[in-house]
Amino acid sequence: MKIMKQILCPISKERINERVTRINALIGILFIIGGFTTNSVLFFLFLLADFYVRAFTKMKFSPISYISHHLANALNLQKKNIDKAPKIFAARIGFLLTLIITVLIVFNLNVAAFVVAGVLVFFATLEFALAICMGCIMYSYVVLPFYK
Repeated sequence: MKIMKQILCPISKERINERVTRINALIGILFIIGGFTTNSVLFFLFLLADFYVRAFTKMKFSPISYISHHLANALNLQKKNIDKAPKIFAARIGFLLTLIITVLIVFNLNVAAFVVAGVLVFFATLEFALAICMGCIMYSYVVLPFYK
């Protein structure tokens, strides 16, 4: 666990509900599964647009986070506020991976798309099941060294 204590995340003053971010991850996984099972790029385009809203706009809710917010309320999940900056960074990673998946599918490179989707599903599963943010880990080892 020593490695987890060395993880540094981007920091902001904005806070969001961790329960909503975990539900976002689950819904993202379901969209990826839906896209591959129906062989439809539309699932990935929707997910791409959703990640774009979360990663690059100041909108309060993306379509998926809007659903997640209402689902968390309906399930009476206790609110747990966390820093928003790591989730924005993670959404940017999600956007990039979903963009790669979409391009690979458009060019009919389905095996490569499936591999990249596997990485995204792995990251989302860590978030959903264990509240482990791969965005923080990637930030610490990939981005932060360039700022030191």
